[in-house]
Amino acid sequence: MFINNFDPVAIEIFSIEIRWYSLAYILGILIGWYLSKKIFIKNDEINRKFDDYIGYIIIGIILGGRLGYVLFYNLNYYSNNILDILKIWEGGMSFHGGLIGVIIASILFTKKNNDDVFKYLDIVALVAPIGILFGRIANFINSELYGHESSVPWAVQFIKIDNLYRHPSQLYEAFLEGFILFLILLIFWKKKYLEKTGIISALFLIIYSIFRFIVEFFRVPDEQIGYFIFNLTMGQIISLIFFIFGLFLFLIKNENKKKI
Repeated sequence: MFINNFDPVAIEIFSIEIRWYSLAYILGILIGWYLSKKIFIKNDEINRKFDDYIGYIIIGIILGGRLGYVLFYNLNYYSNNILDILKIWEGGMSFHGGLIGVIIASILFTKKNNDDVFKYLDIVALVAPIGILFGRIANFINSELYGHESSVPWAVQFIKIDNLYRHPSQLYEAFLEGFILFLILLIFWKKKYLEKTGIISALFLIIYSIFRFIVEFFRVPDEQIGYFIFNLTMGQIISLIFFIFGLFLFLIKNENKKKI
C-alpha cells in the first residue's frame, strides 16, 4: 500500500506557481504535436496546416473542458457564481467537454480550409491518449478523482482526503485510457485504417468510452451530483452517449469503406 502526499505545485518562482496539472496539459499537447507531424501525418498539405490547427485545438480543449465541467458536473454552483467559471486555476475540467470542444474547433478549422474534418480528428485521436495519460497522472498527484475504499495491495491513502486506503482510479484511467488505448489505436493505424477517414476517430470514442465506463465503478462520484439511474455516474452516462455515437460513426464509415 502507498501513501500519497504529493505537492500539486511542481515549480514555484516567487509567488508564481506552476502546477503538475498545467505541465501535464503542456507536455501532452507538445508530444502529441510532435508525433503527429513526425510520424502520423503523411499528407504534406495537412502537415503545413497542422501548426495553425493546433491553436484551434488548444482553445477547444480549454473552453470545452471548462464549460463541460460547468454544465455536466456543477451547474447549480456556477449558475450562482458566474465569475468563478473563469477561475480555471482552481480546477474543474471535463474530458468529455474538452472532446466536444476539440470537435467543434476542428469543424470550424476545416470549414475555413475546405477540408475533411476527419483527416484532422483521426490524427488527434491517435495522440489524445498521450495527453490523457499525463492528465490522469496529474490527477493522482493532485489527490483528485480518487477511488472507493479498498484493501487491494496497491491501494493508496490520499493524505489530503482522509486516512482511508482507496483504489488509485486515476492510475487505472492512465493505464487503460492512456497507455492501452494508444497501443490499440497504433495497431489500427499500422493496418492503414487512416486511409478511410473517420474510423480511427470512431474507434477512439468506442474504446475510450468502454474503459471510462469500467473505471467509473472504482471511482468515487462527484460529491455534488452523486449517482443517477441504475447507480451510474455522470461520467458513465456521458460515456454511454459517446459510445453510441462512436459505434454509429464506425458503422457508417466502415460501410462506406466497403463500397469503395
